Amino acid sequence: QVQLVESGGGSVQAGGSLRLTCAASGYVTSDYCMSWFRQAPGKERGGVAAIGTDGITSYADSVEGRFAISKDGAKNTLYLQMDSLKPEDTAVYYCAAGARTMYSALDRRRYIYWGQGTQVTVSS
Repeated sequence: QVQLVESGGGSVQAGGSLRLTCAASGYVTSDYCMSWFRQAPGKERGGVAAIGTDGITSYADSVEGRFAISKDGAKNTLYLQMDSLKPEDTAVYYCAAGARTMYSALDRRRYIYWGQGTQVTVSS
């Protein structure tokens, strides 16, 4: 059973930075594409960033150049470095795994396993 546990969320002022961590059970980071999604109140859950088994990355336009996704295979851990945060980045952030390829990597329907989420709040 794959388990994903996020941490690192919190409150920060606009322009600040946060680093999210997703600890995975098993060899998830080497077997699957992994991603970060976010969901703000009243909005659908949308893809933020994804990383393939070979390290290829994909980003939503809204975070390109500000966020960076990475992984540590030895630790089975996924990261999301978030810089230059904006109030519109406020959401619950979820870690996901299960896609086998990077095709439509930011489509939530391609993922099987989900974490419980961590809140990120950016104040102006």
